[in-house]
Amino acid sequence: MTTLPLADTPAAPGNRVNLLGLTRMQMEQFFLDIGEKKFRAQQVLKWIHHAGVTRIEDMSNLGRALRVKLLEIAEVRPPEIASQQDSSDGTRKWAIRVEGGGLVETVLIPAGNRATLCVSSQVGCSLDCSFCSTGKQGFQRDLTAAEIIGQVWLAIKSYDAFGPGRNRVVSNVVMMGMGEPLLNFDNVVAAMDLMLEDLAYGLSKRRVTLSTSGVVPALDRLAGVSEVSLAVSLHAPNDELRNQLVPINRKYPIAVLLESCRNYMAAQSDKSRVPTIEYTLISGVNDRVEHARELVELLRDFPCKVNLIPFNTFAQSGYRRPSGNAVQRFWQVLVDAGYIVTVRTTRGDDIDAACGQLVGQVVDRTRRSERHRAADDTQIISVG
Repeated sequence: MTTLPLADTPAAPGNRVNLLGLTRMQMEQFFLDIGEKKFRAQQVLKWIHHAGVTRIEDMSNLGRALRVKLLEIAEVRPPEIASQQDSSDGTRKWAIRVEGGGLVETVLIPAGNRATLCVSSQVGCSLDCSFCSTGKQGFQRDLTAAEIIGQVWLAIKSYDAFGPGRNRVVSNVVMMGMGEPLLNFDNVVAAMDLMLEDLAYGLSKRRVTLSTSGVVPALDRLAGVSEVSLAVSLHAPNDELRNQLVPINRKYPIAVLLESCRNYMAAQSDKSRVPTIEYTLISGVNDRVEHARELVELLRDFPCKVNLIPFNTFAQSGYRRPSGNAVQRFWQVLVDAGYIVTVRTTRGDDIDAACGQLVGQVVDRTRRSERHRAADDTQIISVG
Protein backbone atom coordinates (compact mmCIF):
# COMPACT_ATOMS: atom_id res chain seq x y z
CA MET A 1 0.00 0.00 0.00
CA THR A 2 1.12 3.56 -0.69
CA THR A 3 1.51 5.71 2.41
CA LEU A 4 1.31 9.48 2.15
CA PRO A 5 4.15 11.54 3.62
CA LEU A 6 3.74 12.86 7.14
CA ALA A 7 3.54 16.42 5.82
CA ASP A 8 0.04 15.64 4.59
CA THR A 9 -1.48 15.70 8.06
CA PRO A 10 -5.27 15.81 8.34
CA ALA A 11 -7.39 18.54 9.80
CA ALA A 12 -8.32 18.40 13.47
CA PRO A 13 -10.88 15.73 14.50
CA GLY A 14 -14.40 17.08 14.65
CA ASN A 15 -13.89 19.27 11.60
CA ARG A 16 -14.05 16.35 9.20
CA VAL A 17 -16.84 14.13 7.87
CA ASN A 18 -16.80 10.67 9.43
CA LEU A 19 -17.16 8.40 6.40
CA LEU A 20 -17.89 5.37 8.61
CA GLY A 21 -21.57 6.30 9.03
CA LEU A 22 -22.39 7.33 5.44
CA THR A 23 -24.79 5.15 3.44
CA ARG A 24 -24.04 4.42 -0.20
CA MET A 25 -26.29 7.26 -1.33
CA GLN A 26 -24.76 9.67 1.18
CA MET A 27 -21.25 8.61 0.22
CA GLU A 28 -21.98 9.16 -3.48
CA GLN A 29 -23.34 12.63 -2.74
CA PHE A 30 -20.28 13.41 -0.61
CA PHE A 31 -17.95 12.70 -3.52
CA LEU A 32 -20.10 14.63 -5.98
CA ASP A 33 -20.09 17.60 -3.60
CA ILE A 34 -16.27 17.67 -3.57
CA GLY A 35 -16.04 17.46 -7.35
CA GLU A 36 -15.25 13.75 -7.64
CA LYS A 37 -16.93 10.87 -9.49
CA LYS A 38 -19.53 9.03 -7.46
CA PHE A 39 -17.93 5.62 -8.17
CA ARG A 40 -15.37 6.62 -5.54
CA ALA A 41 -18.10 5.86 -2.99
CA GLN A 42 -18.00 2.16 -3.89
CA GLN A 43 -14.25 2.05 -3.44
CA VAL A 44 -14.30 3.74 -0.05
CA LEU A 45 -17.24 1.69 1.25
CA LYS A 46 -15.34 -1.51 0.44
CA TRP A 47 -12.19 -0.24 2.12
CA ILE A 48 -14.09 0.59 5.30
CA HIS A 49 -16.62 -2.22 5.61
CA HIS A 50 -15.04 -5.09 3.65
CA ALA A 51 -11.37 -4.54 4.44
CA GLY A 52 -11.70 -2.79 7.82
CA VAL A 53 -9.35 0.03 6.78
CA THR A 54 -9.56 3.35 8.62
CA ARG A 55 -6.43 5.08 7.30
CA ILE A 56 -7.27 7.04 4.18
CA GLU A 57 -3.55 6.92 3.35
CA ASP A 58 -3.87 3.14 2.87
CA MET A 59 -6.74 3.25 0.35
CA SER A 60 -4.37 2.49 -2.49
CA ASN A 61 -6.81 2.57 -5.42
CA LEU A 62 -7.56 6.23 -4.71
CA GLY A 63 -5.19 8.64 -6.41
CA ARG A 64 -2.69 10.48 -4.24
CA ALA A 65 -4.33 13.85 -4.90
CA LEU A 66 -7.70 12.51 -3.80
CA ARG A 67 -6.24 11.00 -0.64
CA VAL A 68 -4.62 14.32 0.22
CA LYS A 69 -7.96 16.05 -0.31
CA LEU A 70 -9.80 13.51 1.82
CA LEU A 71 -7.32 13.81 4.67
CA GLU A 72 -8.26 17.48 4.95
CA ILE A 73 -12.03 17.02 5.04
CA ALA A 74 -12.82 13.42 6.00
CA GLU A 75 -11.90 10.60 8.36
CA VAL A 76 -12.90 7.04 9.22
CA ARG A 77 -13.33 7.08 12.98
CA PRO A 78 -14.96 4.13 14.76
CA PRO A 79 -15.88 4.44 18.42
CA GLU A 80 -13.40 3.15 20.98
CA ILE A 81 -13.58 -0.15 22.87
CA ALA A 82 -13.28 0.68 26.56
CA SER A 83 -13.43 -2.93 27.74
CA GLN A 84 -14.17 -6.45 26.56
CA GLN A 85 -15.55 -9.38 28.53
CA ASP A 86 -15.80 -12.98 27.39
CA SER A 87 -18.37 -15.33 28.91
CA SER A 88 -17.79 -19.00 29.57
CA ASP A 89 -20.52 -19.76 27.00
CA GLY A 90 -18.76 -17.88 24.18
CA THR A 91 -20.72 -14.64 24.47
CA ARG A 92 -18.59 -11.50 24.14
CA LYS A 93 -19.57 -8.07 25.49
CA TRP A 94 -17.92 -4.76 24.73
CA ALA A 95 -18.26 -1.45 26.54
CA ILE A 96 -17.84 1.14 23.80
CA ARG A 97 -16.87 4.72 24.57
CA VAL A 98 -18.64 7.41 22.55
CA GLU A 99 -18.29 11.17 22.42
CA GLY A 100 -19.62 13.01 25.43
CA GLY A 101 -18.28 10.58 28.01
CA GLY A 102 -20.90 7.85 27.68
CA LEU A 103 -20.44 4.11 27.35
CA VAL A 104 -22.78 1.81 25.45
CA GLU A 105 -22.73 -1.97 25.51
CA THR A 106 -22.73 -4.36 22.56
CA VAL A 107 -23.04 -8.14 22.78
CA LEU A 108 -22.16 -10.93 20.33
CA ILE A 109 -23.99 -14.20 20.96
CA PRO A 110 -22.71 -17.25 19.02
CA ALA A 111 -25.09 -20.14 18.34
CA GLY A 112 -23.91 -22.93 16.07
CA ASN A 113 -23.21 -21.51 12.62
CA ARG A 114 -24.77 -18.15 13.51
CA ALA A 115 -23.63 -15.23 15.61
CA THR A 116 -26.06 -12.49 16.59
CA LEU A 117 -24.84 -9.01 17.45
CA CYS A 118 -27.04 -6.99 19.80
CA VAL A 119 -26.50 -3.32 18.92
CA SER A 120 -27.30 -0.19 20.95
CA SER A 121 -28.93 2.91 19.47
CA GLN A 122 -28.84 5.40 22.36
CA VAL A 123 -26.71 6.22 25.39
CA GLY A 124 -29.23 5.08 27.96
CA CYS A 125 -32.94 5.07 27.18
CA SER A 126 -35.74 7.57 27.65
CA LEU A 127 -38.37 4.83 28.07
CA ASP A 128 -38.46 3.67 31.67
CA CYS A 129 -39.55 0.04 31.17
CA SER A 130 -39.66 -1.40 34.66
CA PHE A 131 -37.93 -4.72 33.85
CA CYS A 132 -34.98 -3.25 31.89
CA SER A 133 -31.71 -2.21 33.52
CA THR A 134 -30.89 0.26 30.74
CA GLY A 135 -34.02 2.27 31.46
CA LYS A 136 -32.98 2.77 35.08
CA GLN A 137 -29.81 4.57 33.94
CA GLY A 138 -31.70 7.47 32.37
CA PHE A 139 -30.89 9.00 28.98
CA GLN A 140 -27.95 10.98 27.61
CA ARG A 141 -28.23 11.20 23.82
CA ASP A 142 -28.82 9.43 20.53
CA LEU A 143 -25.94 7.60 18.90
CA THR A 144 -24.77 8.78 15.49
CA ALA A 145 -25.00 6.47 12.48
CA ALA A 146 -21.21 6.03 12.70
CA GLU A 147 -21.47 5.00 16.36
CA ILE A 148 -24.22 2.47 15.56
CA ILE A 149 -22.59 0.83 12.54
CA GLY A 150 -19.28 1.23 14.36
CA GLN A 151 -20.43 -1.46 16.79
CA VAL A 152 -20.68 -3.91 13.88
CA TRP A 153 -17.28 -2.75 12.59
CA LEU A 154 -15.65 -3.17 16.02
CA ALA A 155 -17.15 -6.62 16.57
CA ILE A 156 -15.68 -7.88 13.30
CA LYS A 157 -12.36 -6.14 13.99
CA SER A 158 -12.27 -7.72 17.44
CA TYR A 159 -12.10 -11.16 15.81
CA ASP A 160 -9.66 -9.99 13.09
CA ALA A 161 -12.30 -11.07 10.57
CA PHE A 162 -12.08 -8.35 7.91
CA GLY A 163 -10.77 -9.22 4.46
CA PRO A 164 -11.35 -11.98 1.88
CA GLY A 165 -11.64 -15.56 3.05
CA ARG A 166 -12.38 -14.65 6.69
CA ASN A 167 -15.29 -16.18 8.58
CA ARG A 168 -18.40 -14.05 8.82
CA VAL A 169 -18.35 -13.20 12.50
CA VAL A 170 -21.69 -11.37 12.48
CA SER A 171 -24.46 -13.25 10.68
CA ASN A 172 -27.40 -11.50 12.37
CA VAL A 173 -27.91 -8.05 13.89
CA VAL A 174 -30.65 -7.13 16.34
CA MET A 175 -31.34 -3.52 17.32
CA MET A 176 -32.11 -4.62 20.88
CA GLY A 177 -29.28 -3.09 22.87
CA MET A 178 -29.40 0.11 24.88
CA GLY A 179 -32.07 2.57 23.76
CA GLU A 180 -35.30 2.63 21.74
CA PRO A 181 -34.24 2.48 18.06
CA LEU A 182 -37.29 4.29 16.70
CA LEU A 183 -36.55 7.33 18.86
CA ASN A 184 -33.28 7.69 16.93
CA PHE A 185 -34.94 7.14 13.59
CA ASP A 186 -32.64 8.67 10.96
CA ASN A 187 -29.38 7.36 12.41
CA VAL A 188 -30.78 3.87 12.98
CA VAL A 189 -32.19 3.67 9.45
CA ALA A 190 -28.85 4.82 7.97
CA ALA A 191 -26.95 2.21 10.01
CA MET A 192 -29.37 -0.55 9.02
CA ASP A 193 -29.00 0.47 5.37
CA LEU A 194 -25.28 -0.17 5.73
CA MET A 195 -25.94 -3.55 7.34
CA LEU A 196 -27.97 -4.52 4.27
CA GLU A 197 -25.68 -2.87 1.71
CA ASP A 198 -23.67 -5.32 -0.44
CA LEU A 199 -20.76 -2.87 -0.50
CA ALA A 200 -20.78 -2.93 3.33
CA TYR A 201 -22.03 -5.97 5.31
CA GLY A 202 -24.53 -7.50 2.88
CA LEU A 203 -26.89 -8.98 5.45
CA SER A 204 -30.31 -10.24 4.43
CA LYS A 205 -33.33 -8.21 5.54
CA ARG A 206 -34.39 -11.36 7.42
CA ARG A 207 -31.18 -11.18 9.44
CA VAL A 208 -31.48 -7.58 10.61
CA THR A 209 -34.17 -7.03 13.24
CA LEU A 210 -35.43 -3.83 14.80
CA SER A 211 -37.04 -4.20 18.22
CA THR A 212 -39.41 -1.50 19.43
CA SER A 213 -41.42 -0.88 22.57
CA GLY A 214 -44.09 0.75 20.43
CA VAL A 215 -43.26 4.21 19.08
CA VAL A 216 -46.16 4.03 16.66
CA PRO A 217 -45.63 7.15 14.51
CA ALA A 218 -42.01 6.16 13.86
CA LEU A 219 -43.03 2.56 13.10
CA ASP A 220 -45.55 3.85 10.57
CA ARG A 221 -42.78 5.95 9.01
CA LEU A 222 -40.38 2.98 8.97
CA ALA A 223 -42.76 1.04 6.72
CA GLY A 224 -41.95 3.42 3.88
CA VAL A 225 -38.16 3.22 4.10
CA SER A 226 -37.09 -0.19 5.40
CA GLU A 227 -37.76 -3.91 5.09
CA VAL A 228 -35.88 -5.20 8.12
CA SER A 229 -37.51 -7.77 10.38
CA LEU A 230 -39.65 -6.52 13.25
CA ALA A 231 -39.77 -7.47 16.91
CA VAL A 232 -42.28 -5.93 19.30
CA SER A 233 -41.60 -5.68 23.03
CA LEU A 234 -45.10 -6.51 24.26
CA HIS A 235 -44.58 -8.16 27.68
CA ALA A 236 -48.24 -8.03 28.72
CA PRO A 237 -51.57 -9.27 27.35
CA ASN A 238 -53.61 -6.19 28.34
CA ASP A 239 -53.22 -2.42 28.58
CA GLU A 240 -53.56 -2.21 32.36
CA LEU A 241 -50.56 -4.45 32.96
CA ARG A 242 -48.53 -3.11 30.04
CA ASN A 243 -49.02 0.46 31.29
CA GLN A 244 -47.05 -0.60 34.38
CA LEU A 245 -44.32 -2.50 32.57
CA VAL A 246 -43.93 -0.40 29.41
CA PRO A 247 -45.01 3.20 30.16
CA ILE A 248 -45.15 4.25 26.48
CA ASN A 249 -48.25 2.04 26.27
CA ARG A 250 -50.20 4.86 27.93
CA LYS A 251 -49.61 6.89 24.78
CA TYR A 252 -49.85 4.09 22.21
CA PRO A 253 -51.97 1.25 23.63
CA ILE A 254 -51.79 -2.34 22.44
CA ALA A 255 -54.54 -2.16 19.80
CA VAL A 256 -52.88 0.86 18.17
CA LEU A 257 -49.46 -0.79 18.28
CA LEU A 258 -50.66 -4.06 16.74
CA GLU A 259 -52.43 -2.20 13.95
CA SER A 260 -49.19 -0.33 13.18
CA CYS A 261 -47.36 -3.67 13.08
CA ARG A 262 -49.93 -5.05 10.63
CA ASN A 263 -49.40 -2.04 8.39
CA TYR A 264 -45.62 -2.44 8.55
CA MET A 265 -45.79 -6.10 7.54
CA ALA A 266 -48.32 -5.35 4.78
CA ALA A 267 -45.87 -2.85 3.27
CA GLN A 268 -43.10 -5.46 2.95
CA SER A 269 -42.35 -7.13 -0.38
CA ASP A 270 -41.94 -10.50 1.35
CA LYS A 271 -45.45 -11.38 2.51
CA SER A 272 -44.35 -14.61 4.21
CA ARG A 273 -42.62 -12.87 7.11
CA VAL A 274 -44.31 -12.19 10.43
CA PRO A 275 -43.24 -10.05 13.39
CA THR A 276 -41.88 -11.53 16.60
CA ILE A 277 -43.66 -10.77 19.84
CA GLU A 278 -41.15 -10.41 22.68
CA TYR A 279 -42.59 -11.32 26.07
CA THR A 280 -40.44 -11.11 29.20
CA LEU A 281 -41.81 -13.49 31.84
CA ILE A 282 -41.67 -12.02 35.35
CA SER A 283 -42.53 -14.19 38.33
CA GLY A 284 -45.97 -13.39 39.76
CA VAL A 285 -46.45 -10.43 37.42
CA ASN A 286 -47.24 -11.66 33.90
CA ASP A 287 -46.33 -15.35 33.89
CA ARG A 288 -49.55 -17.02 34.96
CA VAL A 289 -51.57 -19.42 32.81
CA GLU A 290 -54.39 -16.90 32.68
CA HIS A 291 -51.96 -14.35 31.20
CA ALA A 292 -50.99 -16.88 28.54
CA ARG A 293 -54.62 -17.52 27.66
CA GLU A 294 -55.29 -13.78 27.47
CA LEU A 295 -52.27 -13.41 25.17
CA VAL A 296 -53.68 -16.13 22.90
CA GLU A 297 -56.93 -14.21 22.58
CA LEU A 298 -55.12 -10.92 21.99
CA LEU A 299 -53.05 -12.38 19.14
CA ARG A 300 -55.72 -14.61 17.65
CA ASP A 301 -55.99 -12.61 14.41
CA PHE A 302 -52.39 -11.38 14.45
CA PRO A 303 -49.93 -13.68 12.60
CA CYS A 304 -46.69 -13.73 14.57
CA LYS A 305 -44.04 -15.73 16.35
CA VAL A 306 -43.65 -15.45 20.12
CA ASN A 307 -40.32 -15.28 21.93
CA LEU A 308 -40.54 -15.86 25.67
CA ILE A 309 -37.74 -14.30 27.73
CA PRO A 310 -37.39 -15.39 31.37
CA PHE A 311 -36.59 -12.25 33.33
CA ASN A 312 -32.90 -11.60 34.03
CA THR A 313 -32.42 -10.11 37.47
CA PHE A 314 -30.60 -6.85 38.20
CA ALA A 315 -30.43 -4.36 41.05
CA GLN A 316 -33.32 -1.85 41.31
CA SER A 317 -35.85 -4.11 39.58
CA GLY A 318 -37.62 -5.76 42.51
CA TYR A 319 -38.69 -8.54 40.11
CA ARG A 320 -37.86 -12.25 40.17
CA ARG A 321 -37.14 -14.80 37.46
CA PRO A 322 -40.02 -17.26 36.92
CA SER A 323 -39.58 -20.93 37.70
CA GLY A 324 -38.91 -23.40 34.93
CA ASN A 325 -42.36 -24.90 35.51
CA ALA A 326 -44.02 -21.50 35.10
CA VAL A 327 -42.20 -20.93 31.82
CA GLN A 328 -43.18 -24.40 30.61
CA ARG A 329 -46.86 -23.88 31.48
CA PHE A 330 -46.96 -20.51 29.71
CA TRP A 331 -45.20 -21.98 26.66
CA GLN A 332 -47.61 -24.92 26.51
CA VAL A 333 -50.70 -22.72 26.38
CA LEU A 334 -49.31 -20.82 23.39
CA VAL A 335 -48.13 -23.96 21.59
CA ASP A 336 -51.50 -25.65 22.09
CA ALA A 337 -53.09 -22.60 20.46
CA GLY A 338 -50.92 -23.13 17.38
CA TYR A 339 -48.23 -20.47 17.84
CA ILE A 340 -44.56 -20.91 17.03
CA VAL A 341 -42.95 -20.21 20.39
CA THR A 342 -39.31 -20.03 21.39
CA VAL A 343 -37.85 -19.59 24.85
CA ARG A 344 -34.75 -17.43 24.84
CA THR A 345 -31.84 -19.15 26.47
CA THR A 346 -29.98 -16.92 28.88
CA ARG A 347 -26.52 -16.22 27.50
CA GLY A 348 -23.67 -14.25 28.99
CA ASP A 349 -25.27 -13.83 32.40
CA ASP A 350 -21.85 -14.27 34.07
CA ILE A 351 -20.78 -11.00 32.40
CA ASP A 352 -24.18 -9.24 32.75
CA ALA A 353 -24.78 -9.54 29.00
CA ALA A 354 -28.22 -11.12 29.15
CA CYS A 355 -31.36 -9.48 27.79
CA GLY A 356 -32.36 -6.44 29.85
CA GLN A 357 -29.03 -6.23 31.69
CA LEU A 358 -27.09 -3.74 29.53
CA VAL A 359 -26.22 -0.59 31.44
CA GLY A 360 -23.14 1.13 30.02
CA GLN A 361 -22.33 4.52 31.50
CA VAL A 362 -24.82 7.34 31.08
CA VAL A 363 -24.50 11.03 31.87
CA ASP A 364 -28.19 11.13 32.72
CA ARG A 365 -29.99 14.19 31.36
CA THR A 366 -33.33 12.94 32.67
CA ARG A 367 -32.22 12.54 36.34
CA ARG A 368 -34.11 9.23 36.33
CA SER A 369 -31.16 7.28 37.70
CA GLU A 370 -30.96 9.78 40.58
CA ARG A 371 -34.65 9.26 41.36
CA HIS A 372 -34.27 5.47 41.30
CA ARG A 373 -31.31 5.63 43.67
CA ALA A 374 -33.26 7.88 46.02
CA ALA A 375 -36.20 5.46 45.94
CA ASP A 376 -33.87 2.57 46.74
CA ASP A 377 -32.34 4.49 49.66
CA THR A 378 -35.81 5.27 51.00
CA GLN A 379 -36.78 1.62 50.79
CA ILE A 380 -33.61 0.54 52.63
CA ILE A 381 -34.24 3.10 55.38
CA SER A 382 -37.87 2.03 55.81
CA VAL A 383 -36.93 -1.65 55.95
CA GLY A 384 -34.20 -0.87 58.48
